[in-house]
Amino acid sequence: MIFAEPPVDVLRDQAAREAAEELSKSAYRQSGGSLIERALNKLIEWIADLLSNVTGTSPNGHLGLILLVALIALIIVVVLWRAGVLRTSKSSKKQAVFDTARPRNAAEYRAQAEREASSGDYAHAIRSRFRACVAELVERTVLDDRAGRTAYEVVADAGRAVPTLRDSLQPAALAFTEVVYGNRPGTPERYAVVVTADNAARSARLTVSG
Repeated sequence: MIFAEPPVDVLRDQAAREAAEELSKSAYRQSGGSLIERALNKLIEWIADLLSNVTGTSPNGHLGLILLVALIALIIVVVLWRAGVLRTSKSSKKQAVFDTARPRNAAEYRAQAEREASSGDYAHAIRSRFRACVAELVERTVLDDRAGRTAYEVVADAGRAVPTLRDSLQPAALAFTEVVYGNRPGTPERYAVVVTADNAARSARLTVSG
C-alpha cells in the first residue's frame, strides 16, 4: 500500500513571507509624519507580524491569507493617498500654480505669505510664497504670463531662460506640489526652501543672446 505524503502548503508559506517582507519596506513606513499616518504604520506592522504567523494557524488558511492581503492592499492605498503619492500623480492640468485668472503681483503674494508664516500657517504660506516667486519671474520677463502653468513647468521654463534658477526652483516646486496638492504638512523647513527660490527669482537676470 502506498501512503500519500501529507500536503505541504509551500505557496501559502511563501506568500505570507513575501507579504510580510513587502510591508517591511521603508516606502510604507516613511509615508508621512502625521498622527494618522503613524497609526496606520503601526497597524501595518501588526498585520505584517500576523502574516508571518498565519501559516498553519487556520483550518482555512488560504481564505484567511487572501483576506489579509486584501486588507493590507487597502491600507497601503490609504497610506499612499494620505502621503500624497497618488494624488500628485493626477493630471498636471489640475495642479496649476494659480487658481485664479487674475493673480496678484509678487509683492502682494509675498506679504500674504509672511503673514501666514508668522501665524504658523505654513501650508498656506508655502502656496503664497511660491506664487510670489512665479509672479516675480513673470514681472522680470523670465517667464511669459501663461495661465495654467504647473510648478514643474515653472522649473522647466525658467530653467531654460536662466539655468542658474533650476537648483533653487526644483525643491521649491516639489514642496509646493506636495503641500498644496499632496496633503503633505506645511513646515518651516519647506517654507524656507520656497523662500530661497523666491529670493533667487528676485535677483534673476535674463540673459539675452546676440
